Amino acid sequence: MKAVRSVEGGVAVVDLEEPPGAGEVLDMRATSICGSDLSYIRFGSRFILGHELAGVREDGTAVVVEAIYGCLECDECARGAYNLCATHGQRALGMTADGGMAEQFRAPAVRLVDLPPGLDVRDAALVEPASVSWHALRLAGTGPGVRVAVVGAGALGLLAIAGARRLGAAEVTLEARHPHQKEAGERLGARIGPEGLYDVVVEAAGTPASLARCGELVAPGGTIVVLGVHFGPVQLDWMPLFHREARLIPSLGYCAHQGGREMSDAALMLADDPEIARTLITHRFPIEDAVEAFRVASDKAAGAIRVVIEPS
Repeated sequence: MKAVRSVEGGVAVVDLEEPPGAGEVLDMRATSICGSDLSYIRFGSRFILGHELAGVREDGTAVVVEAIYGCLECDECARGAYNLCATHGQRALGMTADGGMAEQFRAPAVRLVDLPPGLDVRDAALVEPASVSWHALRLAGTGPGVRVAVVGAGALGLLAIAGARRLGAAEVTLEARHPHQKEAGERLGARIGPEGLYDVVVEAAGTPASLARCGELVAPGGTIVVLGVHFGPVQLDWMPLFHREARLIPSLGYCAHQGGREMSDAALMLADDPEIARTLITHRFPIEDAVEAFRVASDKAAGAIRVVIEPS
């Protein structure tokens, strides 16, 4: 069985005797490459990669995997906030545990989410990152009448555009670096180039400059929600936030809520609007070509947004 393992300076396609993971066996259909996977390689991970996962159960049911497991037992997990479980980092697929970028993968049955009608399993690896963006928007109070600006146009930023529109935002604007990202943002319904101040500002680039830009764009009483991962101390000009009584919220993964699972919400959004997957999935590779897939995914200037590896 083939799988993609992180190695020094990149990835390698390796043969395994057993599926990685623990739990129910899935035949994998799509796994996409996230910026986190590229970070795990740089950090020296030697695990099987992959946390954006879609596959098929033994009975033929198409599912996606909630890659945030938690311990399944603590108070946070019991209330659905498994993203806040103290053991979350010990089960980070691809970093501290084997992920699912393989022909088969084992996952806990409780962390499998059925796909809604209309969502092709080959596109469903997008559900996981869409859930990450959905969680951030929900934390920030996005809804009808809210003006939203997104800073950064990787997959998470573009999925935040789709999510904000799904939640009824009055306006969504995008600040992006590359022409192909701007084009994708326009296809998803964003106006390019923020004007004025915004109720919700989504930081989706993970850089000091993008975080500073969010401080310039947030309206009085508004919210900056941070999707980008910032390692170590963060420096921020406090005065714009101070004078506007703006909030800054870090957003971690996704969870369940009283209305259900955020992953189910994101899956329904993708099923109802196939244009999202058509816009974001720019490349597909068989698992045998994973080395080239990771090379393409690491070159954002070349036009890649989400690169999907298809194990079978």
